[in-house]
Amino acid sequence: MPVSAYGTLLAKVEDRPAGGAELVQIVQASLVFAVVLGGIAWFVLRQRRAQPRPRLSERMATVAGFPIWGALPLQLLRLSLLVALFGMYWDISLHIDRGRDAGPLANPAHWFILFGLSGVFCAGAISMALARDPLPAGTIRLTKNWRVPVGAGLLVGCGAFSLLGFPLDDVWHKLFGQDVTLFGPTHLMLIGGASLSTYAGWILLMEGIQVTRVRSSWVKMGEYAVAGGFLVGLSTFQAEFDFGVPQFRFVLEPVMVMAAASIALVTARVRLGRGGALAAWLSFLVIRGLITFLVTIPLGEGTPHFPLYLVEALLVEGVALLLGTARIVRFGVAAGLAVGTVGLAAEWGWSHVWAVLPWPSTLLPEAALLGLLTALGGGIVGAWLGARLNRTAGVAITEERSARWLAPAGLLAVLACVGIAIPITTGPAVAADVTLTPAGKGEVRLVAKLTPADAADDAEWFTATAWQGGGMVVDRLRKTGPGTWESTEPLPVHDDWKATLRLNRGSDILGLPVYLPQDDAIPAEGVPADSTFRRDFQLDKQLLQREAKQGVSPALTAAAYLAVGALAVLAILCLAAGTAYAAKKAGRPMDPPVEAEQRPKVGV
Repeated sequence: MPVSAYGTLLAKVEDRPAGGAELVQIVQASLVFAVVLGGIAWFVLRQRRAQPRPRLSERMATVAGFPIWGALPLQLLRLSLLVALFGMYWDISLHIDRGRDAGPLANPAHWFILFGLSGVFCAGAISMALARDPLPAGTIRLTKNWRVPVGAGLLVGCGAFSLLGFPLDDVWHKLFGQDVTLFGPTHLMLIGGASLSTYAGWILLMEGIQVTRVRSSWVKMGEYAVAGGFLVGLSTFQAEFDFGVPQFRFVLEPVMVMAAASIALVTARVRLGRGGALAAWLSFLVIRGLITFLVTIPLGEGTPHFPLYLVEALLVEGVALLLGTARIVRFGVAAGLAVGTVGLAAEWGWSHVWAVLPWPSTLLPEAALLGLLTALGGGIVGAWLGARLNRTAGVAITEERSARWLAPAGLLAVLACVGIAIPITTGPAVAADVTLTPAGKGEVRLVAKLTPADAADDAEWFTATAWQGGGMVVDRLRKTGPGTWESTEPLPVHDDWKATLRLNRGSDILGLPVYLPQDDAIPAEGVPADSTFRRDFQLDKQLLQREAKQGVSPALTAAAYLAVGALAVLAILCLAAGTAYAAKKAGRPMDPPVEAEQRPKVGV
């Protein structure tokens, strides 16, 4: 798509701020928030004063055979998450292809994210406003006469957590400069809140089933959608790898893929019964396929790739058929073992079919070990979550006592494996003698001779990467001799393009500038693309995040990270506590205890 289609995005680099938004845009964004949140506050107050319920809510509840506090909010949640997801992947592709924004409101994708995340908050708030008897057994008491479903409260919390990331993101940019990475703390707040809201919505759906004792076609389809949405949500953290521009070690990708697969697919199988994991996978494929199509074809941006997850879904189904799911810990461990071995191998093969950066053999054995441990922990977590959903829906099941302490241990195992995969280093010094030969207008072919000669022999990736000039190039270099590597396609080195050599070997993430434009907004001097030059590799993050401010107080940095980290921990704890509370309160005798595989067809 022509760059002109984006209007204000055509602004030159020097017209794009590198340290937070201008005051006028902050005021404009605040007005948008005020209108949206003010409107929902008016609606809540009106409903709590016993005003007539909206006709749309009444009609949807009647058609769906579902409580009024669940039917419309859940539909709004699904739509909002799709809008936010589309905005997120469009936003990432824009930053990769175009660079910084002329301002937060100059990026059209930000509007989709803003309204999508606002919709998550509004879905929870509307559910709370419409909350009247019959209510689920477990509720949150707000006032003497106002009790709300746990799922509604969790949705409001997830939405608020995400929306808080917007103002904090601007504060972060002002303190530390632009952090053009998915893994910026405030960016993770935006993504994490939306990701967790998929499970919060699942709880609200289960609370509706608990009250109505009906699992209509509308509810079944809703469960399939939310199960796939849960897998999508857990997979969004892999986005930098999906586009082929990761800023952390390659081993982090298989760890995150195993975490998403084991947690989401095991949860789906325990809750949905036979075929549940496959239903979640199919829903995931439809959602991600649609987003990929929209970003790639109509918008003409970089293609967001994604893991396959099909083999993992089949493995989870196979383990359930062999062992059953009644003993959830056994099932979770066995499913995690299958996902972390055969499933990991399948994703390895899939990466060589459809990925910007295929998984190399040099990831072994670390990826195999961390992937297996992650899947084992994720399988236990997924089994616990699925059992909690069953209990919340009013399905009485038997469960081992060990699940109470093994689930937190499984979550800690997942987080520990992610933590092990994150730290990056620079390692021993590496330099390169580079020769550039013209290959068209503003493009070159590259030959790099490394010192030491074996510096990239066992690398996870060694690429010539160019971005932010109107597209992206990720060229896996070809070895042509001892220490000598050549590009396989032209590399743009003109105008706003940034071109570097990127090298990942173990925990070392290194970069060497080939061409960088002068950027007065940072400010930063340009790096020319001379026909021959010798340069040293440096920490890759310094090149990918040129906008980051230098000389910031370590104490301020530590305090900022701790504050955002504390908010994230609080969000996870609240979700876990709400999940356990809703399940416990719904655990009163409704039916004779049954095994999970004897799942009753409630109301059908």
